[in-house]
Amino acid sequence: MSEFTHTKQTRLKKLLEVSKLILETGNAHSFIIENKDFIPTVIPTDFITLFDELIKEGYNMEDIKVLTNKVLNIFHVPIRDFVRLKPKPDSFLAVLEQNNHEMELVLKKIRPVFKEFVKNTDHSVLKEQLKELFTQLEVFSKHYTIKENVLFPIIEETWPDYRCLQIMWSFHDDIRRNIKSVINQVQEENINLKTFNKCVGDIFFNMYAIKFREECILFPYILSTISESQLEKMNREGFKLGYPYVQPNLKEENTVETEFDGNLVNLGTGKVSIEQIKLIFNHLPVDITFVDENNKVCYFSTPPKRIFPRTAAIIGREVNNCHPPESVHVVEQIVQSFRNKEKDQADFWIKMRGEYILIQYFAVRDKSGEYKGVIEVSQEISDIKALEGEKRLLDW
Repeated sequence: MSEFTHTKQTRLKKLLEVSKLILETGNAHSFIIENKDFIPTVIPTDFITLFDELIKEGYNMEDIKVLTNKVLNIFHVPIRDFVRLKPKPDSFLAVLEQNNHEMELVLKKIRPVFKEFVKNTDHSVLKEQLKELFTQLEVFSKHYTIKENVLFPIIEETWPDYRCLQIMWSFHDDIRRNIKSVINQVQEENINLKTFNKCVGDIFFNMYAIKFREECILFPYILSTISESQLEKMNREGFKLGYPYVQPNLKEENTVETEFDGNLVNLGTGKVSIEQIKLIFNHLPVDITFVDENNKVCYFSTPPKRIFPRTAAIIGREVNNCHPPESVHVVEQIVQSFRNKEKDQADFWIKMRGEYILIQYFAVRDKSGEYKGVIEVSQEISDIKALEGEKRLLDW
C-alpha cells in the first residue's frame, strides 16, 4: 500500500507540474515532449486528487476550467483506455449513463440542422427545428440537478478529495446558460452568427466532455468507494427529482423510518429537534396558521413581525369563530372546496396600513390524498412586488 501511495504521489507531482506550467504559460508542449513515457502511466483517479489540490491552492475557477480541458486532453487516451468498473443495469449510475446516451442522440440530431441553419439564418423552418431540439436538450439539465443534489453531497461525505465537483458544477451552469441563450437567440429576428456559433460549440464541447469525465473518471471511482445501499437510495432520490429521459425500474420500497430518533424528529427529508422546528417556523417572513381536518386551530407561528395578531387562546377554537360574520362564508367555502378536492389553493391580496398583503390558503393532504387541514400563509409583499431584473451579487 505504501508503494502504491508513493507511486500515486509521484504521478500527482508530475501532474501538478504540467498543470502549473499550463496556468503560467498557456501550453504544455515542453512537458509533453519530455514526458512521453509518463503520460500513459496515469490512472483516472489521479485527476480527482489533482483538481482537489489545485482548488485548495486557491486558483481562479475560470482558470481551472480552462486548465481542466487542456490537461484532460493531454491524458485523454490513458483515461479512455483504463479498464473501468461498470454499473449494474438499472442502478443509479447506469440510469445516469443511459440518460447520457439519450443526450448524445439529441446532440447528433442537432448537428445537421445546425450546419444547414448557419448557411441560412433566415430559414424559419430550421429555426423552429433548432428551438425544438434545444428545448429537448434543455430537459437534460435534470441530469445535472440530480448530480448536484443527490450525488455530490454523498461524495463530499465520503471522499477527502471531493473539490473537483466544484469544477463540474461550474461546467453544468455554463451548459444550462448556453442552452437557454441558444433557445432565446433562435427566437430573435436577427442572430449574431459569431455569438450563436460559439454558444452552440461550447454546448457540444462541454456536454461531451462532462459525459466522458463522468463515465471514465467519476462513476468508476464512485463504484469502488460508495456502497450499493447508498447508490440504491440515490436512485430513489433521483427518481423523485425526475431523470431527464430514462427512468429506473425500481422495486417497491418496504423500509419504514421511525418518526423519532432520540430528541430528533424525522421529517422525511431530514432530522431536526423540536427547538429547531420552532426556530425555523418563527424565522420565516410569513404568518402561518394551521387548521386541522376538524376545523380546529392547531398552530400559529410567531415571526418577529406578525401581520394578523394571534394569541394562544385560539388554539382548539373553531376556525369559523376566528373570522368576522361578513367574511366567514368565504372561509367556509374555501375549506369545503379543499375537503371536496375541488381546489388546493386560494389567494387574496389586500392593502392594509400602507402595506401590500398576500394571503394564501393551501389544502393539506396525506399520501392517499385525504384532506388533513388547511394552512393560512400571510406575507407583506411590497418589496417583492417592486423587484425588477435580476440580482446575482451580494451587495451588503
